[in-house]
Amino acid sequence: MDLERELISLLVIAGISAAVPFILGLTRIRVAGAVLLIALGILFGPQVLGWIEVDGSINLLADLGLGMLFFLAGLELEGKVLRGTSGKLAVSGWLVSLALSVLLVGVLFATGLVQDYLAVAIALTSTALGTLLPQLRDSGTLKTPLGRFFMAAGAVGELGPLIAISVLLGTQNSFVALSTLIAFGLLALILAAIPRRFMNNKVAELIESGHRSSSQTGVRLAMVLLIGLLATAGIFGFDVVLGAFIAGIIVRRYVPQSEESAVEMRIEAIAFGFFIPLFFVVSGARLDVRSIIENPLPMIVFFFLLALVRGLPQFFLYRSAIPDPWQRGRFAALVATGLPIIVAVTTIQVELGLMTEASAAAMVGAGALSVLVFPAFAEWCDRKSPADRVGNSASDD
Repeated sequence: MDLERELISLLVIAGISAAVPFILGLTRIRVAGAVLLIALGILFGPQVLGWIEVDGSINLLADLGLGMLFFLAGLELEGKVLRGTSGKLAVSGWLVSLALSVLLVGVLFATGLVQDYLAVAIALTSTALGTLLPQLRDSGTLKTPLGRFFMAAGAVGELGPLIAISVLLGTQNSFVALSTLIAFGLLALILAAIPRRFMNNKVAELIESGHRSSSQTGVRLAMVLLIGLLATAGIFGFDVVLGAFIAGIIVRRYVPQSEESAVEMRIEAIAFGFFIPLFFVVSGARLDVRSIIENPLPMIVFFFLLALVRGLPQFFLYRSAIPDPWQRGRFAALVATGLPIIVAVTTIQVELGLMTEASAAAMVGAGALSVLVFPAFAEWCDRKSPADRVGNSASDD
């Protein structure tokens, strides 16, 4: 019976994932696919219709979906976007966000409105790079200077909070956690170097021929690295999404720099075809909606804090880099969009007993609201801008 319930839940999740593109394509609903997936997860989840039961097996698949989201973000990242003006501004922007977040959340903590001070402060500095990538790539924005600025800001907005989570929110003390993080980084560098030691014409030919056969060698190797680093991050005591992001960066070194890369296309098919939609649906099913309905104020406060902490500093820091204020507003709204790391942080803290389910629901709800509102605001800014609508007014080194 347990297997039957799990399969029914999985069938409902798969059905929602398949239905969302049709709902968005055949209606006038203008929301991000991730938001609709979360909303339907709430509707069919335990607190409303009860068609989805979230157990250990479903949770594992959802965690893999979250891992795939960060893996693809790392896979999309090119090292050159973190160099020059874009990299310096991205780091500066995140540090300003972190300082502002620590200050504002400290005020809320002092007044008793926030209990888990560090977790909330870190989560507010995140950027939903992986969530926004498909939309920005489809619109052609990633190829523009504004897109490169966003890639840099988004990468730092994911990697910075991930490192902070690993060092400050684990069960180890900060010194041990930092030492362990350095050891994990060295291991990742070794793993990144290994393929070059064994790569020769014969191996390259086998991988290339695998794209056209059932072996799919390149995809299998990428999945081994992904799951291996997920497991390794867990063994080292870190959140597994750190391993996923690093795995994506490593695979980027060996995947051809082309949107038509066979390996990248097949990995995206697996990720966006099943695992990532499942993660968003399950996030909705896990959400404590009743606590939000009973007291929506914390969610609204966190939502405005995302705009204030993560978005507003970018608008001023990028004055020279993105002269057009409408395009700069668009950029700031995109950078302020956050959800996956918020889910990761709140999940960790709830499991450790440091955050209540109601507080976690308020934060995840604010993240989901940011995915709904901020990209729509960014699109409105784009239409108002006299510059080219994909952001050619931005400039970089």
